[in-house]
Amino acid sequence: MKGIMIQGTASDVGKSFIATAFCAIFHKLGYKVAPFKSQNMSNNSYVTLDGREIGRAQGIQAEATGTAASVYMNLILLKPKSDCTSEIVLLGKSYETLGGQAYREKFYLKGLEAIQLSLEKLSEQYDFLVMEGAGSPVEINLKDRELVNMKVAELADVPVILVADIDRGGVSASIIGTLELFSEEERSRVKGIIINKFRGDLSLFQPGVQWLEERTGIKVLGVVPYVSGHMIEGEDSLSLTERFANQNRREIDIAVVKLPYISNYTDVELFLFEEDVSIRLVSGPDEFGEPDALLIPGTRSTIHDLQQLKNSGLAQKIKPYNETGGTIIGICGGYQMLSRYLYDKAGSDTGVKGRYAEGFSILPVGTTFYHEKKRCGTKGLFIRNQVFPSFSWKGMKFI
Repeated sequence: MKGIMIQGTASDVGKSFIATAFCAIFHKLGYKVAPFKSQNMSNNSYVTLDGREIGRAQGIQAEATGTAASVYMNLILLKPKSDCTSEIVLLGKSYETLGGQAYREKFYLKGLEAIQLSLEKLSEQYDFLVMEGAGSPVEINLKDRELVNMKVAELADVPVILVADIDRGGVSASIIGTLELFSEEERSRVKGIIINKFRGDLSLFQPGVQWLEERTGIKVLGVVPYVSGHMIEGEDSLSLTERFANQNRREIDIAVVKLPYISNYTDVELFLFEEDVSIRLVSGPDEFGEPDALLIPGTRSTIHDLQQLKNSGLAQKIKPYNETGGTIIGICGGYQMLSRYLYDKAGSDTGVKGRYAEGFSILPVGTTFYHEKKRCGTKGLFIRNQVFPSFSWKGMKFI
């Protein structure tokens, strides 16, 4: 199979960003190219044209290649529901909720089978694959039954490019340490290194590049500058705090509730690029302030996160805010919290059939959780440079 695989020295080093760039580059060179990530862990999902779910990064990468996203581009999506369990979305549909040990013991062979199927399907349709790993490829306690890094590179028989993040510090140690923990066969697959998120004078790092090449015998293919404001949506919560940090107060102040199992927070990221809007994360009552609008985003564990809001005291701020004319926007799980009650009929939200919780009673509706949810794409019309005289921010209710 023709392709390359992007692996990283850790999570959030920029693998998805680099893979997206390669997807666009090969597409512009005339290749029929597809992204591929066998296993993704994220509560930010992307709905394909046939109404199935994959990781958001692979959906964006498919857009960069000018092709429609499919479940074969990200066949396993793990959506954390607690510190110990994740919902397994297999080939776009909910499969089972398992803990980490059960996932390794019960799902490994099933996962390998699905990976091989997906690689076969994509190889029939595309000339080239840009593959992406996850986290670090050398977590010793996980290597024997991993489904996303070197095992997949071996199955596809593709070379690996190792990406490291210089912005977080310790870049040389992270590269050397990763290479040292590879087996000899695994290390032989690594054909290049990319240093990502570089700031400052590149000439000061040239001795570091030379040392790395001499020490490892592997070419440093490039040093990529830190790119801010690229508008590529974040994939996991590691990038969440960084993206919303250090914003100065602007004309419109939007508070976003930081839920423990927040999902699809990309729904609110576009506000980061509005010059008159500041957007901030709120975790407790002391951070609430007097926002112009409050956003309660989606979550993969609605009832759990609702209880956490009550325990933290933040819930006691929300209802009075609404009663005094505050603007509240509830999205997905956030919308469900605004209802009178939440009833987990199938146990799909909490794992306990029949569990009941009281909502904020801001909306005259109730929420019932069934086994399957409906997924579909949406269409919209973007109108540029149009004036709508009737538009008013203050006093508007978005729910």
